[in-house]
Amino acid sequence: MGFCTAVNCMDGRVQLPVIAFLTRRFAVEHVDMITEPGANRILGRQTSDILVESILDKIRISLERHHSVWIAVAGHHDCAGNAVDKDEQTADTVAAVEYIRKRCSQYGRLEVIGLWVDENWSVSEIPTG
Repeated sequence: MGFCTAVNCMDGRVQLPVIAFLTRRFAVEHVDMITEPGANRILGRQTSDILVESILDKIRISLERHHSVWIAVAGHHDCAGNAVDKDEQTADTVAAVEYIRKRCSQYGRLEVIGLWVDENWSVSEIPTG
């Protein structure tokens, strides 16, 4: 069954919905959770070199040690770390997905998706191209 990786906000309200969605979506037992307030914004806009590299280091551990081949980046309603509307959050998430795809291209076949967690804590996949 194995692992997948989630780059998620630290907000406790989104942890369980994202884990439940990803365990079903990728048929895995475990989700390596990498959290920062507004993680989608941090990666999508590369707002802090230190935080970006910290997140990428954690992704590498998940890929290399847990053999994850799936990564999800999540944005969510009422985010304190990325306090913008859904459209702007979605743009940040799509940019973060593209950034991870580029930065982790050396890992070969790697699926990176974007997620949105709405005001009811329901998770949906964002088309990322």
